[in-house]
Amino acid sequence: MADDESGRFAAGQTALVVPVPEAEPSVRSWRKRFDPAAQAGVPAHVTVVFPFLPASLVGAATCAALDEIVGRHRSFDVRFEECGRFPGVLYLAPVPDAPFRRLTQAVVERWPEAPPYGGKYDPHPHLTVAQGQDEAVLDEIEVGLRPCLPFAARVPTVDLVVHSGTEWQHRASFALR
Repeated sequence: MADDESGRFAAGQTALVVPVPEAEPSVRSWRKRFDPAAQAGVPAHVTVVFPFLPASLVGAATCAALDEIVGRHRSFDVRFEECGRFPGVLYLAPVPDAPFRRLTQAVVERWPEAPPYGGKYDPHPHLTVAQGQDEAVLDEIEVGLRPCLPFAARVPTVDLVVHSGTEWQHRASFALR
């Protein structure tokens, strides 16, 4: 979820994320060292939309719309079976990824002014483990993760998180049906 230019977050930024508590035993120590989102208080997750709307624009009406949009989607099971990479990033790939893509698409259809990653990248569902590291570090982390894979998770909610200027804070959860 970090801004690619600085690796820092701005006060008032928001994100929609799917928490994956089942991943914590496998990724917590790596994320605390190598993922700025974890260092700023975000649990293991798959991002639905980042950045979302500025916090100043997220009121009761936005939350009601999110509740309705997310509630149209069924909760689902997902597995994390293998690692993947973007330049400088190591992640776990969710299988299936289609339910995450549908959630992102539904949010973006309602708020086209909030494209994932500011429109810089096509959304690709993933659970970031490390970012901003060279390939040798990512190789080491991947070797450490392999014995923990695969694992399964249940996806019952999408969470809205807000950056306070120092850390990410949970603001609301929206239940899938």
